[in-house]
Amino acid sequence: MTGASHGNGSGGEIRPLWFPYQASKPARLLPPLVLAYIGDAVFEVAVRQYLIARPNLRPHHLHVQATRFVSAKSQARLLSLLEPELTEEEQDIVRKGRNAKSGSIPKNANVLEYRHATAMECLVGYLYYSGSHERMLQLIDHGLKLLEKAD
Repeated sequence: MTGASHGNGSGGEIRPLWFPYQASKPARLLPPLVLAYIGDAVFEVAVRQYLIARPNLRPHHLHVQATRFVSAKSQARLLSLLEPELTEEEQDIVRKGRNAKSGSIPKNANVLEYRHATAMECLVGYLYYSGSHERMLQLIDHGLKLLEKAD
């Protein structure tokens, strides 16, 4: 990878971005909805890899399982399970993401779930763009496992 990360995140190794396209500003200065935008994509890749690591690889089954994890309701639950483990900096990012006004609510979620899902995506985006990939991977992995236990 040729890209270098902006800023420095919540502990762990600082790594370059996956692709060599830098954000126009450091992660801490990006708007929460911009962080949620990239966080949504990064989280989707994580969920897909998580599912592909399992034995049942039928495309329809993968899609059905993925929707269990990437829905606003599931992302909100994942965040609530992880919140006790977040650092102050991460809690601040979550608060900013939760308070961001997006203007739209998906049909399968209520406003509270959607705001918490946006906050979770914002956190993932922040950790990604700040180069704190180890922490991001740790939280996503732990959260997915907690979600499965809760089901």
